[in-house]
Amino acid sequence: MTDGPDRPLRRGAKRDRKKSEFEVFAHDARAEIETQLAATRAQIDAIEERIEKRTGRNLIMAILIGLVLGGILLVSLLLFTELFMAFAAVLACLAAFELASALRFAGRDVPRLPVIIATLAVMPATFYWQGTGQWLAILGGMLLVTVWRLAETAWPDRRPSGRDLLKDIGGGLMVMAYVPFLASFAVLLVSQDGGQWWVLAFLIIVVATDTGAYASGLTFGKHPMAPKISPKKTWEGFAGSGVAAIVAGVLLALFMIDQPWWMGVIFGIVMLATGTMGDLTESLIKRDLGIKDISTWLPGHGGFLDRLDSILTSAIAAYLVYLIFA
Repeated sequence: MTDGPDRPLRRGAKRDRKKSEFEVFAHDARAEIETQLAATRAQIDAIEERIEKRTGRNLIMAILIGLVLGGILLVSLLLFTELFMAFAAVLACLAAFELASALRFAGRDVPRLPVIIATLAVMPATFYWQGTGQWLAILGGMLLVTVWRLAETAWPDRRPSGRDLLKDIGGGLMVMAYVPFLASFAVLLVSQDGGQWWVLAFLIIVVATDTGAYASGLTFGKHPMAPKISPKKTWEGFAGSGVAAIVAGVLLALFMIDQPWWMGVIFGIVMLATGTMGDLTESLIKRDLGIKDISTWLPGHGGFLDRLDSILTSAIAAYLVYLIFA
């Protein structure tokens, strides 16, 4: 028979042994979980690296930034159209600043401050005074940019040759015509009766087109569409964008802007054509300037102009479609 004092000693030893076994089990389980997490993260990183190598985008950051901008857009369109005008003005200013800066990097002395001032003036003028305000603000902005550059030549160190001066002025006018002028048609459309739904519809089609091209090109893309302008664009991606544009156009025509289905087909095809043209136009500008992205302000997207290129050219087309059908 065991002595009384030995009994608690053995019980304590058993508890210590069980505790030690539990600690070993917990340590092994934790190590296994950490190994699995590390392996999963490595797989995700490898997938992301392949996608970025194939498309030139950081997919996760692109999605997050797209969701933030899309949320602001929805709130501004559906709740307070004046907020959309302000939102469009901010985006247009950032895109115009990026393009002017890229031109300066390429050797063209485009004054950025008057470009920003003029862009800010165009949006409220278009929203409150519509077509008349739009054209007056655009022409006034072009005049401001031209006079500003001419005034800078009063300083001897800022006095270029006549040829370079003309190129500088031409660059400033190009920025005004490409960014604030085209962007103002989205503001002009939203100021119309029911225009906010048309703006939302054409933006959804443009996003659907871009998404369709991205998914289809990533999965099936083999044949380059315009290798000298944009090497990553393929005909398979274009086909996917076409399907997405038509499907989105039909659904939005029936359930958002109260139009017949065949008008949705037309709407989708028009947005596909203008969006692709805008994308290729910006790619050609970047190729001529010798840069990959207009800026690096938006991780996964490049710059604001890189995200607005398809929208800018589609805005004027959407406004014309509205005038014809609505």
